[in-house]
Amino acid sequence: QVQLVESVGGLVQAGGSLRLSCAASGTAFSFNAMRWYRQAPGNKRELVAGITNDGSTNYADSVKGRFTISRGHAKNTVYLQMNSLKPEDTAVYYCNAEDPWQHGYWGQGTQVTVSS
Repeated sequence: QVQLVESVGGLVQAGGSLRLSCAASGTAFSFNAMRWYRQAPGNKRELVAGITNDGSTNYADSVKGRFTISRGHAKNTVYLQMNSLKPEDTAVYYCNAEDPWQHGYWGQGTQVTVSS
């Protein structure tokens, strides 16, 4: 019943910016935390950024200072602002959410490709 829908990623030039969004439907509660993961071919899925209901955030060292995670005004919406993109940021990006009962939900994944 709970569904996370991600925005379309895209092809971006190195040094450029892109914003991803993830919106939940079918919920009557607020998620305890929302996160972004990514997975590149041949690599393990890694945590990129996370945010809790109290506003606490954390970032992978590889994206710190370049990416910003935030909660939207709409309930159970999360964004990932990606600046100064590098080719090594190329991956499929997945939205993840944790409900009050510690159940996890996943978005469908969206491709981000950084050229040059």
